[in-house]
Amino acid sequence: MTIDASPDHAVRAAIAARFERLPLCRWHVTVRLIVGAVTFFEAFDQLLIAYALPGLRQEWDLSTSAATLLLTVGSIGMLVGALLSGRLADRIGRVKVIALCIALSSAANLALSLATSPEMFMGLRFIQGLAIGGEVPVAATFIAEITRSHQRGRFVLLYELVFPAGLTVGALVAAWVVPILGWRWMYALAALPGLLCILVQRKVPESPRWLADHGRAQEAADVMSGIEAEVERVTGKPLPPPAPEPLPDVAPGEGERGLRGLFTGRYRRRTLVIGVLWFTGYFVNYGITSWLPTIYQNRYGLSLSDALLYSTVTSCAGLLGCLVAALTVDRAGRRRVITGCLGGAAAMLLVLAFLGAGTPLQVLAWTSLAAVFFFGSNICLYLYTPELFPTRMRALGSSVGGAMNRLGVILGPIVVGAVYAGGRVSTVFVVLGAVAVVGAVVAALGAEETAGRRLEEVSP
Repeated sequence: MTIDASPDHAVRAAIAARFERLPLCRWHVTVRLIVGAVTFFEAFDQLLIAYALPGLRQEWDLSTSAATLLLTVGSIGMLVGALLSGRLADRIGRVKVIALCIALSSAANLALSLATSPEMFMGLRFIQGLAIGGEVPVAATFIAEITRSHQRGRFVLLYELVFPAGLTVGALVAAWVVPILGWRWMYALAALPGLLCILVQRKVPESPRWLADHGRAQEAADVMSGIEAEVERVTGKPLPPPAPEPLPDVAPGEGERGLRGLFTGRYRRRTLVIGVLWFTGYFVNYGITSWLPTIYQNRYGLSLSDALLYSTVTSCAGLLGCLVAALTVDRAGRRRVITGCLGGAAAMLLVLAFLGAGTPLQVLAWTSLAAVFFFGSNICLYLYTPELFPTRMRALGSSVGGAMNRLGVILGPIVVGAVYAGGRVSTVFVVLGAVAVVGAVVAALGAEETAGRRLEEVSP
């Protein structure tokens, strides 16, 4: 093992120690609210297409295949955006990328409200996807970097609840706006949060950890001093002196950056494990949620309103799982929560398959229980992934997770649709349960525990 004794190394150690002495206070909450508002509206934007699609099909006389393409092109954009934003955030900074993404998303929404053809709409949906897919992993990286190790899990996951909240509010607003004003007004309204990019750049400081890692020692120290002064002001108490600890040794070859760094030394295993967890978790999530309304209608003969109501109950159960995970992840640990949640989801789905999924109430009960588990697992990944990679490639590692998330979002509904076309709904839950089992096994055997540890200790 070798130790980097450079001045930059000392600066990084000092910045880490200074963060560890900061109590969680109103400053953290304010920053979390501003960045959370950006994430909230990105989630809001993601769901709009589902409510715009009926009007789009009627206005442009779209075939089923064309409508499907309009749906999936956004997910493809999110996949690409996740990969690009991580590399960009590691190069130019977290806050700049967050502000850029909300500005790009807002501009795309305004242009979507004026789209005159399916081709134009499709291109703009891809651009919107770039922004949504790019913002979410970078924001999670930034929130992790400004939080001390004590209760980091609870703080970060309570922030991450804004994304499912944005999906829920998006559904409610769209359900009211579209029937009255039409889909164009919905996208026009969604352009207004672009003003947040100004607030982000003015009120949110760049990550001192990122500044120190890029050799901008004086700027990192100045930003850190500003944060400390604000924390002392809002708490009314002086901060205790920092207790610097030497950063862990860096193994030869592990100082690489970029994609090569993700597959070097200890980070190779972490990258592979995280990729599997993101893929399996969201494969199950979207495999279920995208097809439940159709299954309720076609298999059990429920009306559209009842089918949507049953599906909404399952999603609400998932929100409960997110809250439980946020409140327990520091005490139980990341590895146990993710393993237990994926294992619990697998058990619920396989029980449903064994019972034969004979009634809609049976499907509602067991998929809702499963949602508690797989929503809890998936939200933990937004916390866990940034912890596993060093500052020099933390955003990139998170964006790779985001890309695997999008791959699961794309393939889950496709595979479930192909299985469901065979006519046996119980087989759908066997497949989804088996995928969840794979994720649980990988988490149990390959995940490393990070709870209560400094970021620099976990990932030198």
